[in-house]
Amino acid sequence: MKSTFTPALSRRGFLAGSAAAGAAVSVRPAWADTTTPFTLRAAPGRARLVPEPWGETDIWCYGGAVPGPEIRVRQGDRLSIAVENALDEETTVHWHGLRVPNAMDGVPHLTQAPIAPSETFTYAFDAVDAGTFWYHPHQRSFEQVGRGLYGALIIEEANPPRVDREMVWVLDDWRLTQEAGIADGFGGFHDMSHGGRLGNTVTINGRVPDAVQVKAGERVRLRLINAANARIFALDFGDLAPQVIALDGQPVTPHAPQDARGWVVIGPAMRVDLMLDMTGAPSETLTVTDRFYSDRNFEVVDLAYSETPLRDAPPDWDMALAPNPLPEPDIARARHHEVTFTGGMMGGMVERQMGLTSEGGMMGGGMMNRMHDGGIWFINGVAAEGHILDPMLVLERDASHVIAMTNATAFHHPIHLHGHSFRVISRNGTPTVHHEWQDTVLMAPRERVEIAFVADNPGDWMFHCHILEHQAGGMMGVIRVARGG
Repeated sequence: MKSTFTPALSRRGFLAGSAAAGAAVSVRPAWADTTTPFTLRAAPGRARLVPEPWGETDIWCYGGAVPGPEIRVRQGDRLSIAVENALDEETTVHWHGLRVPNAMDGVPHLTQAPIAPSETFTYAFDAVDAGTFWYHPHQRSFEQVGRGLYGALIIEEANPPRVDREMVWVLDDWRLTQEAGIADGFGGFHDMSHGGRLGNTVTINGRVPDAVQVKAGERVRLRLINAANARIFALDFGDLAPQVIALDGQPVTPHAPQDARGWVVIGPAMRVDLMLDMTGAPSETLTVTDRFYSDRNFEVVDLAYSETPLRDAPPDWDMALAPNPLPEPDIARARHHEVTFTGGMMGGMVERQMGLTSEGGMMGGGMMNRMHDGGIWFINGVAAEGHILDPMLVLERDASHVIAMTNATAFHHPIHLHGHSFRVISRNGTPTVHHEWQDTVLMAPRERVEIAFVADNPGDWMFHCHILEHQAGGMMGVIRVARGG
């Protein structure tokens, strides 16, 4: 049963609109490599996030739409993208997950001066890795992303696996008023100190989705991108058996979701490529449900089977993707580093339970005392202020490194490293099954995760939680890959 609009997630979790199906599944035409820069204009705009009778919503967006234009090129192409700033404040664009030169990474005051209003900055880099990526600002991202500034960036493989259809779903949630306006309060203390800015309306590709039409026997490649500030999704595809073929754009041995219940868990900024074989019967309807927040399950979208099947059984086609040219870390010879995340509400309690601190909490400081110094969240006891930072780690270039990360907080954190992909090699001391390549790894409270990579991309790189309110509250640092190392 579909809900009426309310500024709190209902069982369905959003308004369902009859005109939204195309917006939910469309793939914009690819644009090829060109010597003329592609133009991306950041500006205020309006979008119909929710259907009539509610009106359009004032947003910030690229190219007049949310998501912004889908950028789609082939692996090995050279990209040149001129970003025009038509906002009333500074901005940048970060190419999330792409292994770009440091000067093209889009971090204000660290890799470039921010783009001032009415100015243009041109980003140029090679599409080294095939996969599913995305772009967004790194300037006041907790508000700029939260108002709609983001888009998909797809780098196609030379020989992609055979499918009947491809869909790109950019997932987001919005905190809307009863009039369908974006609620104020960006960067509020409660959001920063708890789970981030969770919205009350979920969209796929900028619209509350209606049913997606599918056919029995059809194979779909579904590229999922989580563009939400803070919402973690755990998508339950019901009787379907999704196969994960890539994480954060990097190929992985096709496998069922690692979650014991078969749900596809995707934290903010993360991407998951799925193969979906439509095994239902003609005229059936299957509902995709989000179950991450156990007390707030909601229906995301319906998959509606047409009356005519495409084929009688799923195709027997190879799902595997070719690997990208990533240097393999030598774990036996790797340098080891320790990183501990602390802070937030109930953080002192978690630290004491983990034996990391005394009664005062916050690794000896006490949260309220540390907040007077401007921080809510901390990496190795330090809260970031802006993007001007001394490096927290200096890594030898072209050497292998293992970073052991401990989440000594009461909240999840999707931890993102710029400029590199890394292998997730263990969780709580247990080796991972696939040693999957990722650029953003979701850490549960009290969890310890080890990642390994070759530091082959020189420069100062951001390392931060991608719950954007946590980043703004201090959970951000710089890892330097020494050019002369």
